[in-house]
Parts: sequence; C-alpha cells; structure tokens
Amino acid sequence: MATQKVPQATAERLPLYYRSLQRLVTNGKTRISSSEFGKIVQIDSTTIRKDFSYFGALGRKGYGYNTKHLMEFLKKTLYQDELSKVILIGVGHLGTALLNHNFQKNNNTRIVKAYDINPSKVGKKVGETEIHLMDDLVSDDNRDITAAILTVPADQAQKAAEQAMASGVRGFLNFSPVRLSLPPEVYVRHVDMTIELQALIYFLNHAMEENRAE
Repeated sequence: MATQKVPQATAERLPLYYRSLQRLVTNGKTRISSSEFGKIVQIDSTTIRKDFSYFGALGRKGYGYNTKHLMEFLKKTLYQDELSKVILIGVGHLGTALLNHNFQKNNNTRIVKAYDINPSKVGKKVGETEIHLMDDLVSDDNRDITAAILTVPADQAQKAAEQAMASGVRGFLNFSPVRLSLPPEVYVRHVDMTIELQALIYFLNHAMEENRAE
C-alpha cells in the first residue's frame, strides 16, 4: 500500500489508469513501459512514474510494468474488488440516462435505488432500479450506500443532499449546477457540464486563433 500521502491529482488519475489496464489485459498485453502507457492514456511518462512511485515499486527498470499485476493492484486500491452501492436522486432526463447505463462497464458499482419527487414515477423501474418517493429518503436507512448521485435542479440540490445525509450517505457526485454547503466529513465531487463545455469552447477557439496568427 501507499507509503506516503497520495496527492489529489494522482488519485484522480488512478481510475483512468485502471480502465486502460483492463483493456490492455483483455487484449492480451502482458507488460508495458511508462512511455508506451503514456501514449495510451495521453499523460507524460514522467507523471505516470511519479504517480506509481507513491505506491512503492510497481515496475522494474528495463522491464516496465506487468499489466495484470498493476491492474489487480489498482483494483484493490480503488476498492473495485468490492460492490459499491449508489443511489440516484432526481429521475429526469439525465437521471434516467444514468439509470439505463448503470455503470455497465464497471461490474463493481451499481445504482441500487432512485428517488424522485414525482409520485407518478414511484414504484416504476428504469432498467433494474426502482424509483422511490423523495419524501421517504430521510427515514430510509442508507448507511450501506457508498454515495449518492444528484441530478436535481439547482434549487433542490442542497435540500436533497441534506436528506441523503440524514439517511446515512456521506459521499456525493453532484451534477446540479450549484455548490453544496455540507460538513467537512462529507465528500463531494462536482460535475458541471456547462463549465466543462465552456472551457472546451474556450480552448478550441484559443487554439484556432493561435493557428491563424502563425
């Protein structure tokens, strides 16, 4: 295991490494160098070696990395050898799409329950996930739930998060375009697609302006 604190940026790259290694192992690749791996994940090899160094000697000089061994190590590090149960709050267009997908490429994460304020949706299933009434969330026991996915409007996100916390949830993936005010022991990941798209447009236009200036 790690011998020193792993930086957040490194931790955020580990799932990408793991997913890429899964494909490599499936395709019969038994070993790989950091430079070759860097081309696949589009991260420079120096950063990859630095990331892996936080976990000890995962590779050998002149040999590279054993892909299966590295994949299995990351599987344990990312707790992918356990089933992670997730709930979804807000069964609108985005929530429905997530339920239909339900982490099909990842057999260790499942949306096991969904909540919505619309009574007409209660009791129905999207994919294999049943929809429950939002009013029941506070009284439900969700202490075995790893995280909640929030796909509700901005004006409902804070209340929904607080209700989920009351049921035992301590982690959130927030798709709502608002920052949540939650206790420090609660972990939140914000996914704002509008911001990401605006950043993409900026970089695309900036690159075009640089090309025209050359």
